[in-house]
Amino acid sequence: MAWLILGVAVVTEIIWALSLKWAAVQGNWAASAVPIALSFVNMGLLAMAMKGLPAGTAYAVWTGLGAVGVTIFGTLIFGEKLNLIQIGFITLIIIGVVGTKVFAEA
Repeated sequence: MAWLILGVAVVTEIIWALSLKWAAVQGNWAASAVPIALSFVNMGLLAMAMKGLPAGTAYAVWTGLGAVGVTIFGTLIFGEKLNLIQIGFITLIIIGVVGTKVFAEA
């Protein structure tokens, strides 16, 4: 169950980070409320996942997959650019997350 909660936390992390960019583009206080609210949900989910997973494992997966997701959706939604070297390093992050999951004790 902790891995499922962590997965939801990762999705929330991606939406939260993208909402920061969106709020910056919108430039108004109402848009700024979205990432603030999501940050509470995001941290709550991560804390719940850490009840059943080691903190380092949960945090590594959360930040790693969050960074990958924000990068991918940043290119799709905001037209941000990626080059082949960046894609290679993103692939290494994914390999690291998979290794962390495979060798996790929880």
